[in-house]
Amino acid sequence: MRDLIRELIETVLLALTIFLVLQFSVQNFKVEGSSMQPTLTEGQYLLVNKIVYARVNRDSLASLLPFVGDDERSADQLFAFHTPAPGEVIIFHFPRDPSRDFVKRVIAGPGDTVEILEGQVYVNDEARDEPYITHPDRRTASKVEVPPGEFYVLGDNRRASNDSRDWGTVPAANVVGRAWLSYWPPENFNVLGIFNR
Repeated sequence: MRDLIRELIETVLLALTIFLVLQFSVQNFKVEGSSMQPTLTEGQYLLVNKIVYARVNRDSLASLLPFVGDDERSADQLFAFHTPAPGEVIIFHFPRDPSRDFVKRVIAGPGDTVEILEGQVYVNDEARDEPYITHPDRRTASKVEVPPGEFYVLGDNRRASNDSRDWGTVPAANVVGRAWLSYWPPENFNVLGIFNR
């Protein structure tokens, strides 16, 4: 009887541990709208990797590790693994209404300058190659510098995207995770890669 109770407790603890690890590291997300076409389509379901952008408080870390110094390009929170990189598709809480989640592609990070001239994106005065764009537009946006701890994001379907051109940059605290895997509908099953600079 003791062995049965012990096995039952071990099974419950293992299941609880797996549940908690999944809950804190992965989240599902449903794509709404056409702003990321053709990469992502309306109604598509994604798994979001939340652990890749796990954040730690800079002051707490600096008290433990003296070599963590001040960096003008970072925010109060540091990313444990890496910051969202240009080309990565991220899910974030919309800065103007944090109850809504958006999906967009990172174009530039803290300290970068972004300018759009007749649809061509320039980051730090270099033209960005964007092979994922199938619906370009001819819109122009003035040069801006991305503030510390924030990211400039755009949708892949530039004609239909409400993004950093309209409402500004995304604070690091709003980033939920990286779009990792498209799992539904089955014909759209795909591991989502990144397009670098």
